[in-house]
Amino acid sequence: MAVRAPSGNLKLVSRREAPDTLPMALPPDLHMHTPLCRHASGEPTDYARQALSVGLTEIGFSDHSPMRQDDFDNWRMRADQLDEYVEKVRRAQKDFPQLTIRLALEVDYLPGQEDWIRDLTARHPWDYLIGSVHYVSDSWAVDDPQKLSTWKNRDPWEVWSVYFDRLTRAADTGFFEIIGHADLPKKFGHKPARDCTPLYETFLTAAKKRNCALDVNTSGLRKECREIYPSRDLLQLAFQKQVPIAFGSDAHKPEEVGMNFAEAIQLARGVGYKTCCRFDGRKREMVGFEETSNIQ
Repeated sequence: MAVRAPSGNLKLVSRREAPDTLPMALPPDLHMHTPLCRHASGEPTDYARQALSVGLTEIGFSDHSPMRQDDFDNWRMRADQLDEYVEKVRRAQKDFPQLTIRLALEVDYLPGQEDWIRDLTARHPWDYLIGSVHYVSDSWAVDDPQKLSTWKNRDPWEVWSVYFDRLTRAADTGFFEIIGHADLPKKFGHKPARDCTPLYETFLTAAKKRNCALDVNTSGLRKECREIYPSRDLLQLAFQKQVPIAFGSDAHKPEEVGMNFAEAIQLARGVGYKTCCRFDGRKREMVGFEETSNIQ
């Protein structure tokens, strides 16, 4: 069910406008996956059913986009499965008309892949794109458990510096409505001893300039770091710079849809946020979300 303005008409605005704020209890869950990424289970219809059961009115599928080379890694759909992915989401939209379901992609940003990202963007009428950085080199994804041993020979500050440089470049492309799990390198507990504020400041300046929202991603609570992405310090800086937020469970199975949203809302409210983003056809709308005490 879409949230509507008092006139009864759904008001969508450009990402570059200052949008009105409309009320919503639970915020949309805009980060979730499908089995096509090869490390998730359950069909989109299963995720939709779970969303309704936990009280969500809007969700978005943002599965890992294909790379130009299908053998780049083993945790994303192949290029020839992109149409199948879209069809799966469209089927869920048809089967659950009472639930607003958005079509999106989580797109890996790697330097030199800009033309490929433009190609993906043009293939279907996406509602939004999440830009994420997993790779700090062509061969090392910092969150890959199969490459966990690589951390033993790397300085955390060096890794975080490269990561945030790429995240800043991703935001600065202007390709993405949302930047995903902005402090992902902490997944296994690897954090620099040095103050990361300068890295955060540079990234958030680019995000603000390009109208990117920050993904408040609860999956970190299910990882070794046991912390939402991003950290409170990073989220506080984002609020100070007026960078908007979107909520996501990063669900890889139906039971994870909307998981730990109460904690995410509490975190966002705690640093000052009262609104979050939703998207339709690459256009952003701001909606208010209730305090956790008002959520059953």
